[in-house]
Amino acid sequence: MSQKVSSRISGFYKRCLEERLRTIEALGLLDEEAIAHLARGGGLPTAVADRMCENVIATHALPLGVALNFRVNQRDVLVPMAVEEPSVIAAASNAARMVRLSGGFTGEADPPIMTAQVQLDDVPDVEEAAARLAASRASLLAAGDAAIPRMVARGGGCRDLEVRVLSAELGVLVVHLYVEVGDAMGANLVDTVAEAVAPLVQRITGGTLGLRILSNLTVRRLVRVTASVSDDAVGGAEVAVGIARASRFAELDPYRAATHNKGFMNGLDAAAVALGQDFRAIEAGAHAYAAMSGRYRPISAWERVPGGLAGRAELPLAVGTVGGSTEVHAGVRAALQLVGARSARELAVVLASVGLASNLAALRALASEGIQRGHMRLHERKRALSAAASDEAAAPSSGEGKRFAPERGELPRAAQQAEGGT
Repeated sequence: MSQKVSSRISGFYKRCLEERLRTIEALGLLDEEAIAHLARGGGLPTAVADRMCENVIATHALPLGVALNFRVNQRDVLVPMAVEEPSVIAAASNAARMVRLSGGFTGEADPPIMTAQVQLDDVPDVEEAAARLAASRASLLAAGDAAIPRMVARGGGCRDLEVRVLSAELGVLVVHLYVEVGDAMGANLVDTVAEAVAPLVQRITGGTLGLRILSNLTVRRLVRVTASVSDDAVGGAEVAVGIARASRFAELDPYRAATHNKGFMNGLDAAAVALGQDFRAIEAGAHAYAAMSGRYRPISAWERVPGGLAGRAELPLAVGTVGGSTEVHAGVRAALQLVGARSARELAVVLASVGLASNLAALRALASEGIQRGHMRLHERKRALSAAASDEAAAPSSGEGKRFAPERGELPRAAQQAEGGT
């Protein structure tokens, strides 16, 4: 996104759907194809869907919204989010506004290194076999590179090898090959490497070949983000202290950490779905990383600093700006244009920032009015929407009477009262 484009669009939620789309169009981020796709209401043609997965009978839609106010590494970012829950986009936008007052989110992502695993069972002497594998490092990496020549030509390829003995008694070891995959998520690439290298690994070790597949615990592909927020921005020092206490609770208790992390992933997953990312792999990696110490812990934390709070998050995040559904799904292509990430690493930082914003919003709600009050307000909104839809279905065909038309901005009162997050 150009530095002249601001993600701070006041009153965006008050505009009708067509006005919001015109506002986004005027920013100049989307090409004509993307604008036309969104103007048609988005969606996925069934002919395309039929090529994407099996046994297709229809498509299943989610609302596509835009989170505002994000500033990430000194760049304003509009974040597309696909989610059915009405609080997620508003909450992320509101938290991003608070963080924006202190300069926005700052982050960095490791090089896009994915992990390929080759499993061996019944290895006669695992320690000696591990030593032979380590001595064969260069030839194993070369065999892996030979299987992905186009990625190597683009500057990627196999970077390192690690051998882990899982059970000396049972003769079980696993070989990790670390593969740089550029701007792709990289699952297919590392699976190809694992399959190619496996026969050579077996010859060196003499064991029984097992699985050859990627790991979603991508410990060499971490992303780290930080943010700060003032007491005034969150509603006062008392609320800030409550946020820090709630964060400490998650550090101490895995039962709370699970829900704390769910709040973080609420926003990240919604953005990942809109952007065509493998949110299932992201979830698996995040929660496995949270438990790597032997005790399940929070992905993010907030602590008191003079005059406010400092937040941080770290997690594995394998995302891509090429490949996968980016090639076939017009909505995903439009979403990638909107977010404007120039690389997979930049996209990872944006997604982690959305997670940290969602986490802050959830903790603030808990520390102030309590989460239940906000949830009940949103349930009232859903009930109002459902009742209005029923009224429209029962209205006379002549058009007599007031009909519910959310596309014109005519929302029931409960919906109008919901926080817009801008």
